Amino acid sequence: MAIPSVGGGYQVTDGNVNERTIGVQTDPQTATVTATLTAAQITGGLLVATPTAATASYTLPVAADIDAVLGNAKVNSTFMLSIINLQSSVGVITIVTNTGLTTVGTLTIGLTGAASTAPPGVAQFLFRKTGVAAYSVYRVS
Repeated sequence: MAIPSVGGGYQVTDGNVNERTIGVQTDPQTATVTATLTAAQITGGLLVATPTAATASYTLPVAADIDAVLGNAKVNSTFMLSIINLQSSVGVITIVTNTGLTTVGTLTIGLTGAASTAPPGVAQFLFRKTGVAAYSVYRVS
């Protein structure tokens, strides 16, 4: 049964293609100090960071761990990860790759609302499955 078009949203496959697509976002994941991120933290779609040191390194999980969380993912399946760095005076973040991941683009996330040599405090990454326990990670903004 299709959802009525008066609801202001579009549910995939319901037939109301002229309405907005509605997504689902669970509570944001968080990170503070230098850490290895879990597959759950990156597949949740949103990571809010508040590093307390001058710099922080967030190591991505190994690709096999991502596969374990995304059991139905096929080659060329994708997901997005947005990272928000809430710090404005200290805490530039560097994303560190891991086994099975190939990264493309800048992996440094600067400070929010402050002049910095790194790109400003928000970054978006697209993860694309390229094989078994293999992903390309693209910095898209």
